[in-house]
Order: sequence, then C-alpha cells, then structure tokens
Amino acid sequence: MTSDHPSAGAGVIDPPGRNGRGDWIALAEDAIPFERIEAFFAGRAYEPHRHDTYAVGQTLSGVQSFRYRGAERTSLPGTTMVLHPDELHDGQAGAEEGFRYRMIYIEPAAIQEVLGGRPLPYIKGGVSSEPRLFAAVHALLPATDARIDALEFEDGLFELAHALEAAAGGPVKVGGALDYRAAERARLYLHDLPEGTVTLERLEAISGRDRWGLSRDFRRLFGTSPYRYLVQRRLEAVKADLRQGVSAAEAALEAGFADQAHMSRHFKKAFGVTPGRWLRMAGVPAGAEQV
Repeated sequence: MTSDHPSAGAGVIDPPGRNGRGDWIALAEDAIPFERIEAFFAGRAYEPHRHDTYAVGQTLSGVQSFRYRGAERTSLPGTTMVLHPDELHDGQAGAEEGFRYRMIYIEPAAIQEVLGGRPLPYIKGGVSSEPRLFAAVHALLPATDARIDALEFEDGLFELAHALEAAAGGPVKVGGALDYRAAERARLYLHDLPEGTVTLERLEAISGRDRWGLSRDFRRLFGTSPYRYLVQRRLEAVKADLRQGVSAAEAALEAGFADQAHMSRHFKKAFGVTPGRWLRMAGVPAGAEQV
C-alpha cells in the first residue's frame, strides 16, 4: 500500500495545500469499543506520552521511529508494534518520505477477559517479527472504512491475547497471588467515572482489598495505576464530546476535570498532541474556544 491518502470513510481528513499531502489521522467508526486509526506523518508525529492501553499496530509504508524504554526503535512493514501500557514513547518519521501506519488501542481489561488474571504479556523492545502475532494484529487492522463487527472482534481478541502471550515467551509465573476479582471491582467503579474525589480508601472499600495490595495488583493486571486509569477514562469522555462539537471547557467539566487547562495538560501527556491539534488532524471542526 503506497498511496499518500487515507482510506475513504469515517473521520478522514484530506489536508488542504501541499498537493494533498500532509499529516492526517483517519478514525474508524466500529461496533468495537476501542479506538482504531490509520495515519500518515511526514516528520515529528507525537511528543513523549503514555497510554494506559496496549498500543498495537503495523507500519504500512516508510520507516516509523520511536523512543521506547530508553532506546530508539524502528518499525517497518511486516513487523508488529506492541507498546505496553503506561510506557513512555514518542513518534516520528525515520525517513524523508514519512510513514503510514494503523493502530488499535486495547484496554488491558479486555486482554484479561481472555487471560483470566495472569500478568500482562510484555513484548521486549516494542517491536516483534513473530508471524502469529503479525497475523492476529493484521486481522484487527483493516482499513478505517471497513467495519469490524462485535463477534469478529471478540474472536480476534482471543487470538491476539494468546499470540501476545506466546510472543512474550509464554505465561508469566506470578510472584505472589493476584486478587483479580478485587482489582476488577475497582476497575469497573473507575470505568463509570465516579463524581467527586476518588481515593485509595474508597477503592479499598469497594474492592474489599487493602489499598496497597490493590494498587500493586491493579498495575500488574491492567498495566497502569488506578489514578491513571481514571484519568484516561475521563479523557476518552472528553474526546467523544469534542467530536460532537462540545466546547473543550464544557467537555473537561463533564468528564470530571477541574477545568480546561487541567484537561489539556493530561490530554497532551496521554496522547502527545494538544486537543486542538488532535481535532484538526481528525478532521473535526474546532472553534477558538476549543484550542
């Protein structure tokens, strides 16, 4: 695939000027619950940031470079990127022609539904050439105008979880028992975006697990801390509101942030771009009050 234009379909932006060239992101609109994108960047793509999801993707053309766990990594067509939750990384073109890629962001909780409480698989270096993993990811990354239905995704998720575990060297032996049910109760509470201040004391009462044991288990099972998990859910709510034309200030308050500035700081930290730049690349009109 060598075209410099995104697949036709939902969320596509064809930037003005540069003879149709420029940075763009195409957002898929699926029946699945996770964000799926196709994008092209000619230079610097993202500032250092981290997700609380797995970022799983494949480079379609060009050279995709990123700094990850203290080293410069390179993704080429035919390999698979698997960035572990909560790991700092950036992104940029590794060659003059830029790079094009597809990515899906999958919550560790979905992987845990398959693994049933085993520690999350970790792919060393963030790039793998393992054929089974490539096939599993490829099945979940059609063009953004091709919908994935729910049953198809669930089948693909099952294969992905086991392919990740195999590529990581098989099931990890657990050092000390993990209380998956307690951690899942806490996760579901955070997922519903509770109002007001959330404390470990509150999560302790909800989960039935002591707060520090819960905090350790949460990180091993879901790849991030309870606090960062909650912030990411709030940011997802902000993204959804912004795409519907809600102002940034209103979206921030609705999601539980103190104000727009508070939300914007977390947005850039999580996604490597400001809310305004994200809206422009995604082809969503943004008013001055949103940027």
